[in-house]
Amino acid sequence: MTQTGVNHNRAMPQSSKLTYYSLLGLHPSASVIDIRRAYRQLSKRYHPDTTDLPTAIATPKFQQINEAYATLSHPERRLSYDLKIGYSRFGVIQPPPDLNHPVSRSDDLSKSAYLDASDRPLSSGEIFALFMLVLTFVGCLLLAVAIGLTRGEAAFQTHLLQPTPSVQQHIIHVSQPITPMVINNKKIS
Repeated sequence: MTQTGVNHNRAMPQSSKLTYYSLLGLHPSASVIDIRRAYRQLSKRYHPDTTDLPTAIATPKFQQINEAYATLSHPERRLSYDLKIGYSRFGVIQPPPDLNHPVSRSDDLSKSAYLDASDRPLSSGEIFALFMLVLTFVGCLLLAVAIGLTRGEAAFQTHLLQPTPSVQQHIIHVSQPITPMVINNKKIS
């Protein structure tokens, strides 16, 4: 014969309505702060090192409180646990109306304001980036037109300049081969 008060497999008995919330003395709609406050209060009361209760009673109770807090303090685990016990923070959970209907993609593209129904409107950052891009392009065009107008046809001509006669004499003088000079019967290169 087994004892009814001892739970050997660490699972909560189905016959009793003991939930993690009732273990911490809270309603399922309790906030995270309320859960933390209740946990701290109960952990001080049932911690095996600080309680006046016998260790055989305090240790299992403390483990249950820790398990309850570990589940309820983690948002994803708490949501999963709430669904398991049948509590919903969002009112009554109802299946979507087209749950048993086959999936079909008959989107009417004429109802969309965009070319593609999956398009989304641009964010403000994207609009600003496009504005800066257009502004830069227009600025470059205006700069090119301004340079063309101020320089006239000289900006577009590509002819070589003919050297003047004085420059031509200088070029000839520089391009003549250098001959070694003889100073006092010594050659200087």
